[in-house]
Amino acid sequence: MVELTELGKQARAASRALALASSERKNRALLAIADCLLENTGDVLAANALDLEAGRQAGLSEALLDRLMLNEKRVRGMAADLRAVAALADPVGEVFEEADLENGLHYRKVRVAVGVLGVIYEARPNVTLDVSGLAIKSGNCAILRGGSETIHSNRALARVVQAGLRAAELPGEAVQMIEETDRKLVLELLQLDEYVDLIIPRGGAGLHDFCRKNARMPVITGGIGICHLYIDESADLDAAVRVIQNAKVQRPSVCNALDTILVHREVAARLLPAVAQRLAQDGVSFRADPEALPLMAGLPGVAVQAAGPRDFDTEWLSLVLGVKVVGGLDEAIGHIAAHSTGHSDGILTGDAEAARAFTARVDSAAVYVNASTRFTDGSQLGLGAEVAISTQRLHARGPMGLRELTSYKWVIEGNYHVRP
Repeated sequence: MVELTELGKQARAASRALALASSERKNRALLAIADCLLENTGDVLAANALDLEAGRQAGLSEALLDRLMLNEKRVRGMAADLRAVAALADPVGEVFEEADLENGLHYRKVRVAVGVLGVIYEARPNVTLDVSGLAIKSGNCAILRGGSETIHSNRALARVVQAGLRAAELPGEAVQMIEETDRKLVLELLQLDEYVDLIIPRGGAGLHDFCRKNARMPVITGGIGICHLYIDESADLDAAVRVIQNAKVQRPSVCNALDTILVHREVAARLLPAVAQRLAQDGVSFRADPEALPLMAGLPGVAVQAAGPRDFDTEWLSLVLGVKVVGGLDEAIGHIAAHSTGHSDGILTGDAEAARAFTARVDSAAVYVNASTRFTDGSQLGLGAEVAISTQRLHARGPMGLRELTSYKWVIEGNYHVRP
């Protein structure tokens, strides 16, 4: 069995070296990892094929298999994300506030690495590279624990990361993978507060609850999305159909994919048949409230049924879309407040005042005006990648990139000052 205490000691020792590494050296490591990944694409895809076959044999859903699957395009995208992170400004050492005090002391707040991250995630092997790249650039070490369904892929990717670190003369122990799948190791990692500074779970609600209840160190939670778009009576309906289609279909198995549309009563009879017929071509089925159902039922090729009591509280992660007709902005915001997980919610409107009211009153990590929810993503928002999407309020919210993986310290300078 793996000895997590030893991994923790190695990570803590490596974190001291990484925290002092220059931006140039960290960037060199990221570029080396990207090169190594492309050079070893065949090995990575072969390992991923083992996970996919095991997943099919285990009866994993198509949504989970899509999250698990790597191909050459996705591997190239992972390498491109690493290079994008290398090109970003290094937050470590940034002075973001300073002042001279009346007593003659001068202080400044300086960004520093958090230390050692414990990241627990399921199904998506790209997380291994995303977390590794952001951790290295922000001066953090990481202990990674992926799911059993992606163990072969993660082992191959961890070897790539460690090879890149050593090529840049940084400690390979800066990123370590828990390679055994025994679930009790998750609990053991959550108890490792002497060496791990922050836990970041990426997975379902059960994983997040388990981490909150058992961790001895702070936990960043999020990444569970029940995402909404409200279409008001002033929206451009043709454009709205395109946005809804993108938000639902572009990649339905991820947390920022659309789950529910809320349609103003004044435009429902025009919009809903168009949405149903367009998205039905992509294989989308619908769960409609009593007012929406007759506007969509009976259309050729459209699969629609009455929404059940829990349908508006479901993160679909598949080609299913909830539909509800509302009387206006207040009702839409009330529905979002009752059913959203605080991830990504938006309004499609031509009314600037409605947009202002929506963004002021909807308390989600990402609030959209006239855009697809699929942009809640580190690479899409210029962060290079993300380690997680936080839906809590402290200390980071939304996609967590480099800056969100830092803390800060006060540096206070005086002239042999003593306190009176």
